[in-house]
Amino acid sequence: MHILLRLLGSIAAPPILYGLYHLFKIIQFRSNSQMKDLPGPPSKHWLWGNLKEIIDSDAGVLHEKWVAEYGTTMKYKMLFGRERLFTMDTKALNHILMNHYIYQKPEVARYNLSQILGEGVLSTEEDKHKLQRKIMNPAFGPSQIRELTEIFVSKSVELRDVWASQIAPVESGIVRIDVLSSLSKMTLDVIGLAGFNYKFNALKDNGESNELNKAFSVMFGDPDAQKIRTWPLAQALIPSLRSLPSQDPPGFKEAKKTMSRIGRDLLRESKASLQGTGEKAENWNSRDLLSLLVRSNMSSGDPSQRMSDEDVLAQVPTFLVAGHETTSTATTWALFALVQNLNVQRILREELYTLSTENPSMDELNSLPYLDKVVRETLRVHSPVPGTMRVAVQDDVIPLGKPIVDEKGVTRDSISVQKGQTFFIPILAINRDKTLWGEDAMEFKPERWDNLPASVSSIPGVWGNMLTFLGGAKACIGYRFSLIEMKALLFILIRSFEFELAVAPDDVIARTSVVQRPRLKSEVDVGSQLPLLVRLYQRA
Repeated sequence: MHILLRLLGSIAAPPILYGLYHLFKIIQFRSNSQMKDLPGPPSKHWLWGNLKEIIDSDAGVLHEKWVAEYGTTMKYKMLFGRERLFTMDTKALNHILMNHYIYQKPEVARYNLSQILGEGVLSTEEDKHKLQRKIMNPAFGPSQIRELTEIFVSKSVELRDVWASQIAPVESGIVRIDVLSSLSKMTLDVIGLAGFNYKFNALKDNGESNELNKAFSVMFGDPDAQKIRTWPLAQALIPSLRSLPSQDPPGFKEAKKTMSRIGRDLLRESKASLQGTGEKAENWNSRDLLSLLVRSNMSSGDPSQRMSDEDVLAQVPTFLVAGHETTSTATTWALFALVQNLNVQRILREELYTLSTENPSMDELNSLPYLDKVVRETLRVHSPVPGTMRVAVQDDVIPLGKPIVDEKGVTRDSISVQKGQTFFIPILAINRDKTLWGEDAMEFKPERWDNLPASVSSIPGVWGNMLTFLGGAKACIGYRFSLIEMKALLFILIRSFEFELAVAPDDVIARTSVVQRPRLKSEVDVGSQLPLLVRLYQRA
């Protein structure tokens, strides 16, 4: 009995001590921090702060509401009453994104990512992240994406044929299709082939699914991902609890083992193919990303400049997550925008038919200016990832482009932050900021890209004068991949079909679990979906 009590005490003590320590740190942090004088919304709960209302709101909408009430630089409360800094000041955001050794992903976020993805490029920091980016960059260059365009187009054609086969037997010629589900299957097929030469066959509607497809669905297809799970959250926040059994969803551990085993097989096959050619790594010809990564990794004569097999292996689920959901969701939002702007849909279709080919190259897709504007405007108004977080790993001073007046009436042109201070990077809010984009910033207008306001040049993004792909050393490494895949999809689908919304526009809401997906207010329990009415386009 005494042993049991001691064991229970050893388990219970860390959370209690952590809670007391955290309370002390909050009090100490607030007494020393300039943050306490910044404006911001009142806390809604003693434990959750404003977290629950953020989760329950449409992506970005609550932040935009707060900006209107409290200004462009403010604070709000998170777990345990910790204050998070929010700023729309582009000079401050540039400072945060460009100083990536000072401002990193929070340890809790990195822990959660590493539990699923391993030590991949999304979950590493500092020198390890720098090395991984250096080795991976060649696989995402323009010439490599040019080679992959054939896969993007062929899978888009396969999706077209699936939808056409659903329409064919229907007398009215109109079918209601959940386009999010279909696009998710298509992009999964694409990342399988383009990422590591693996056939998911997700678009094959034969009732069967290969084991990696099943494993992926278990690990990343959780419809309850938005819910706050107490025990996993406690393990993420309290390192001493991480050695205790976790509460994984049913089948999660088995799925993770399956993905690891298949990943190792794919890595072994890539290395064997490279070694079997008898050629030097720099001369080896293979176009999937994993093969290119293996080639780049083996090209270095310095072992210290190579990734371990475990680190290379971690890129497999990283490719799946980063290259799958963001593109399918972005294309879904593009179709949502086009069904609400039928004239834009018509103009785009007319331009797409100026190309005589049904199998466009990357250069041909990039030669279509209106398609480019539709893609840009979609990624601005409907950024798949509405925001991300950073934490200061040392004390710093953040400059402000526009001085603010705090709650004590003091004018500030900078903010002093302490080590441990967290920040929210408001991707979607910046992309729709009226002070940068004009009074029509919330509207979907592809024509705006003909004459952008000079103010958007201050946005520190890697592409397109927006924050969709972030900026600095942590900018999205695969943005070219995503852009061309999205263009290929829209090229094939808009040429082939006419789309209408199957529900009232105000029934569609955006809910975020890392990626913002559409849901219906009338069918929230169904999960993410976007039903459209689809008919074949009959060209005159």
